[in-house]
Amino acid sequence: MITRDPATTPATDLRRRLIAVGVGNFIEWYDFAIYGFFAVAIGANFFPSGDPTASLLSTLAVYGVAFLMRPLGGFVIGAIGDRRGRRFALVFSVTMMGLATALIAFLPNFATIGIAAPIILVLLRGLQGFSAGGEYTGSTAFLVENSSPQRRGLTASIIPFTGAIAVAAGAGTALLIANLPADAVLSWGWRLPFLTALPLTLLGLYLRLKLEDTEVFRELKAEGAVVTAPIRTVMTSNAKALAVAFGLSAITVLGFYYLAAYAVNYLLVTVAMAPPTALTVVGIGALVYACFCPLMGSLSDRIGRRPVSLIGGIGLALFSVPAFLLMLTGNPFLAVLGMLLFGVFQAMHISTTTVMFIELFPAETRLTGSSIGYNLAAAIVAGPGPLIAAALAAVSAGLPALYMAVVAAVCTGLLFRSLPETRWNDISANSGATSEPTDAARTAPTSREVGRGW
Repeated sequence: MITRDPATTPATDLRRRLIAVGVGNFIEWYDFAIYGFFAVAIGANFFPSGDPTASLLSTLAVYGVAFLMRPLGGFVIGAIGDRRGRRFALVFSVTMMGLATALIAFLPNFATIGIAAPIILVLLRGLQGFSAGGEYTGSTAFLVENSSPQRRGLTASIIPFTGAIAVAAGAGTALLIANLPADAVLSWGWRLPFLTALPLTLLGLYLRLKLEDTEVFRELKAEGAVVTAPIRTVMTSNAKALAVAFGLSAITVLGFYYLAAYAVNYLLVTVAMAPPTALTVVGIGALVYACFCPLMGSLSDRIGRRPVSLIGGIGLALFSVPAFLLMLTGNPFLAVLGMLLFGVFQAMHISTTTVMFIELFPAETRLTGSSIGYNLAAAIVAGPGPLIAAALAAVSAGLPALYMAVVAAVCTGLLFRSLPETRWNDISANSGATSEPTDAARTAPTSREVGRGW
C-alpha cells in the first residue's frame, strides 16, 4: 500500500507537478478564451452579415456549441481518468485542445470555401469543448490528490488562477494585435493567437508526460479498486454529490464566461469602447481576479468551503447587474471597478467550487462524477450564457447581467439547504467522500505547521 503523506513529498516534486498542471491548464483556457476576444473578427470571416450584432450573435452561438460537447468530454475523459489514471487524462485533453485550436488558425473563411467554413469551425469548436470537458476537473484532481489536507483550497485555486491569467494573456495578445490596421486584423491578424496553440501544446504535453500519476490512483490500482464502469457507479451511488456539483458549476462556469468571453464583447459592441481600452479593462480585471482566487482558496482552508461559496453566490446574485452598469458608463476606471466587483465574488465561488468538486466524490469515481456534474451545468446553463447576455443587451444595454443574477440567486438558494461542508472530507483511495470530518482530520496540524506542504 502507498501511504506517503503529500505533505512530506519533496518540494521539487511538488513544484514540478504544480508547473506542469498549471501550464497545461493555462494552455487550455488561453486557447478557449481567445475565441471570445476575437469573436467580432471571427464573425466577420465566418458569418458575414450587414449587421455586426447578428454576426456576433452567430459567433457566440458557436461558442455555445462547444459547451454542448463538454458533457460528452466529461463522460469520456472523466471515465478515462478513473480507469487509466489522472496523468493519462491530462495528456489526452491538452493534446486535443491544442490541435483543434491550431487548426482554427488555418481554416479558410466563408468567402473562400462558403458554407463549409462555419461548419468546420463548429466541428473544431466541438473538439475544443470535448477537451475542456475533462481538463478542469482532471487538473484539479491531480493537484488536490497531491496536496496537504490543510491546504487543499489554496492548492485547487491554482486552477482558476491560471485560467484567469490565461484570460489576461489573451487580452494582452489581442491588445497587441489591435495595433494592426483594422483590415489586417480582420483578414489575418485574428489568426495569430490561434497559431501559438501548437508550440504551447507541445510544451504542455512534454511537461505532463514527465509526471507520475497521483498516489491516490496508484493506490487504487495496487489494491484492485479501480472501477470498471465509473459512469454507472456515479449515477447509482453518487447522485446527491452529482446534484450539488451541478448547482455549483452552474454559477461558477457562467460567471467565468461572463468574465472571459462576454465582458470584452459587451464593452466593444454595446458600450462602443475603443478596442485597446476595452482589452486593457478586461486584462486588468482578469489579473486582479486571478489574485483573488488563491486568497479565497486559502480563506476556505481556514473557515470552510460552505460560507465562502455561499457568500460568493449571494454576491453574484446581488452585484452582477450593478457591475455591468458600471461598465456601461464607458468610463475606463468605472469599468475596471465593475470587473473587480464581479470578480471578487466570482473568485469566492470558483475557488471553493474547484476544490469541492474533488472533495464531494470518492476516489474511485472522482473524475467521472466531478466532470459530469461540472459539464452538464456548463452545457445547459453556462453554454448559452454569452449568447443570452448579448441578446439581452440588444434589448437593453443594462440587462445582460440579469441572466447571471437569476442563475446565481436560484442555485444559491437551493445550495443553501443542500451544500455540505467538505473541508475535512477524506479523499484518500480507501475512504469514500463524507461530510463528517475524521478524527485524524480534526486533529491535523494547521497549514502553518505543515511547512512545505501545499
